[in-house]
Amino acid sequence: MIEKARGLNADVIALDLEDAVAPDMKDAARKQACEAVSAFAGREVVIRINAPGSVWGKHDLAAVRAARPDAVLLPKVGGAADVAAARGDIPVWAMIETPMAVLNVAAIAASGAACLCLGANDLLNEMHATALPDRRNLWGAMTQTVIAARAHGLGVIDGTFNDIHDADGFSAACAQGRAFGFDGKTLIHPGQIEICNSTFAPSPEEIAAARRVLDAFAAPENKNKGALALDGRMVERLHADNAARLLALADAIAERA
Repeated sequence: MIEKARGLNADVIALDLEDAVAPDMKDAARKQACEAVSAFAGREVVIRINAPGSVWGKHDLAAVRAARPDAVLLPKVGGAADVAAARGDIPVWAMIETPMAVLNVAAIAASGAACLCLGANDLLNEMHATALPDRRNLWGAMTQTVIAARAHGLGVIDGTFNDIHDADGFSAACAQGRAFGFDGKTLIHPGQIEICNSTFAPSPEEIAAARRVLDAFAAPENKNKGALALDGRMVERLHADNAARLLALADAIAERA
């Protein structure tokens, strides 16, 4: 899997020491993941350690810091203190996957985390809830996570979609995540990458519309206007800001291609 991951068209590769690893394999997985970091030269790689309070968490954190991936992914975060304890000279990505994390998500975002990642499976489990097709019982947590991330200028990643054979359902979940404001989605199978990339990337139609908005506000007659009519609707300066952000994202994606 590590060898295959090197050639995948994903923005970030996450090596997992937590849920994907059986207890009797934790030490071996830690060694293998840390040794693999150098094989991803030029690629962004993060390592998810075991929960800080587990018997493996402390050893994981020490080893990962020495291996120097791009970030450490911290599971079972309960509050700002968990992030503070894990912070060093490597960025910390915090998983929002417990009820306590949802209640404290604003403080977690303000604590120095570099990114928030929704852990829907664990959160539903701790809520004693059942997964719904439209994730209606997670809308509150999704919204709070995105708002906290945006308030503090962080990246924010939506949770996994478990059915690797349901392409239509996965596509709908990606579209929903983007509509909520997430930057991307964590994936569990290479077959999900193309749909995720195409959904979260600006479409040609969105790029063209964004350029029209910027061109409209750049016109001399609109220089001092806060709002104007364009394509049959009212657009404001905030739409110009969003258009600039979308075009910057499109340019960044094009540069990586």
